[in-house]
Amino acid sequence: MGLKAERTKQSSTAEPSDRERIVRTVLDEIRPSLRRDRGDCELVEIEGDKIMVRLTGACMLCKLAGTTLAAIQARLIEWLGEFVRLIPLPGAAEVGP
Repeated sequence: MGLKAERTKQSSTAEPSDRERIVRTVLDEIRPSLRRDRGDCELVEIEGDKIMVRLTGACMLCKLAGTTLAAIQARLIEWLGEFVRLIPLPGAAEVGP
């Protein structure tokens, strides 16, 4: 069964690992468009109904970043079947030691 078929069975009681998988799937779905414009969107953290992401590359300074985030949030709500808030975090991703 594909993810689109599975999403119709999702409810607001989805397991945390299912929620993360769905969020990552949605981000992967939009990623080619972002990369075409030399940008990206990274998942940082999921905390309840808050999904923290970080825009990178050209997306950080793009005038349409708000529109992009609104589209991602709408897609997440559709796939998860519940309201979530997409929260953009500032700054570049941290690089490990």
